[in-house]
Amino acid sequence: MLNASNPLSRLDLNLLLTLDALLAEHNVTRAAERLHLSQPSVSVQLARLREAFDDPLLLPGPRGMRPTARADALREPLRLALEALGRAIAPDAPFDPATATHTWHVAAFDYGETAILLPALAALRAAAPGTRLAVLNLPPAEIAKEAERGKVDLALRNAENAAQGMRSRSLLHERYVLAGRAGHPALRRRPSLERFRQLEHAIVSPEGGGFHGPADEVLAGLGLKRKVALSVPHFLFLLEVLASTDMVALLPERLLAHGHGLKAVEPPIAVPGFEMLMLWPERVHRDPAHRWLREQIAAAVRKRD
Repeated sequence: MLNASNPLSRLDLNLLLTLDALLAEHNVTRAAERLHLSQPSVSVQLARLREAFDDPLLLPGPRGMRPTARADALREPLRLALEALGRAIAPDAPFDPATATHTWHVAAFDYGETAILLPALAALRAAAPGTRLAVLNLPPAEIAKEAERGKVDLALRNAENAAQGMRSRSLLHERYVLAGRAGHPALRRRPSLERFRQLEHAIVSPEGGGFHGPADEVLAGLGLKRKVALSVPHFLFLLEVLASTDMVALLPERLLAHGHGLKAVEPPIAVPGFEMLMLWPERVHRDPAHRWLREQIAAAVRKRD
């Protein structure tokens, strides 16, 4: 029993390292050589250890020193504890994607999935075949909290509603185009502003139920309105709607990279685009595996641009 209410209150790491050497060598001189200390220094530390444990720990014997029962009981647990501590504070090993078995959790909505994760996926699978990727659909207000709990490694969000208190990196700036089905009679060329307002429009409202978007802000500044007939929460459904009806929509240009049977033209008004950020919590900022993942995603976006 240690002479303190807190078992570690009278010990420090150097004392424990000295005890480990003494229990291995059973000799003060050899323990001092092992620790690169003087023999008097080790003798002083042994005296402190005896006081702390209220036990002689090592007793004189015919062939050096022999451990007490308390010392024998300490030997293996102490060795394992010091080895574990050494591993914990050792510098991070280089990340090897070829042998990695990580599961990464990325919070993204459908635009981020299509425009950012999809271009990166093939390279991620080729370089790190043993890893897994879980894509999570989380409300913006929950992302920072879940990231700190270790449930989210990365988030892909519009800069305007990005989670606060997280590290960030700009990935891309997106612009809007006017899209509709291939062969749409109003999209043979850029429509006039009046024709644009007469068309039936669909918009994405991530929170659901909204009929007002960035284009409506621009039109309102001109004292005008358009006809918004459909509001949906996801881009995937909107693409199907456009391909099978005469509705049109202002879409982020990258969503049309694979065609989807749609035609795109410049809108008759200048609609501000948006910036996409990659966000991550401080706890993984210096982690080699997470740094690698962030670089892979950023590189895929740069390559596509």
